[in-house]
Amino acid sequence: MEPTYKVIGGVHSRSLRVLWMLEELGLSYEHVPAPPRSADVVALNPAGKVPVLVVDGIPITDSTAILAFLSDRHGQLTFPAGTLDRARQDSITQFLLDEFDSALWMAARHSFVLPPELRDGAIKTSLKWEFERSQKVLVRRMADGPFLMGSQMTVPDIILTHCGIWADVAQFPIVEPQLVAYLARMRQRPALTRLQTD
Repeated sequence: MEPTYKVIGGVHSRSLRVLWMLEELGLSYEHVPAPPRSADVVALNPAGKVPVLVVDGIPITDSTAILAFLSDRHGQLTFPAGTLDRARQDSITQFLLDEFDSALWMAARHSFVLPPELRDGAIKTSLKWEFERSQKVLVRRMADGPFLMGSQMTVPDIILTHCGIWADVAQFPIVEPQLVAYLARMRQRPALTRLQTD
């Protein structure tokens, strides 16, 4: 059977989030590990950013938008729209994007994305301070269960675990024991380990 989806972007980027979800859902897909700003990417996303998910010839950009689309379309890894659980899920998702993803992305920008003359290495000190502070807030919001929302894995689990992987690479410490244990558990999921050994 031909794959329904095409994912553009390498596993060492936010594309991992999309590939992981597709693996969790057991869906077939084609993977094109094109780097950001490459011709394959710019042709579908003028910003040159990955991931791009192509569905029936239509490109969808932004990893969070793609995760929401896939989870809603397949009715898995999410709570139904319009429910209080979904509102809580979306709230945690936004918190992770604001507090974790944005700090890591800002550090990346000042490490290798921006032209050298525009980089400010000193900014990483404040970003790491904020990152640690955000962990203290997050653990107070984590449910009593194996996943962020409790017994059900959802979109924010994918985002947070990817941010944890990214934090290791960027040398942003994970200081909260509850979060350390959570990330160790999530990184053992077979759907994720398959992608990291390819």
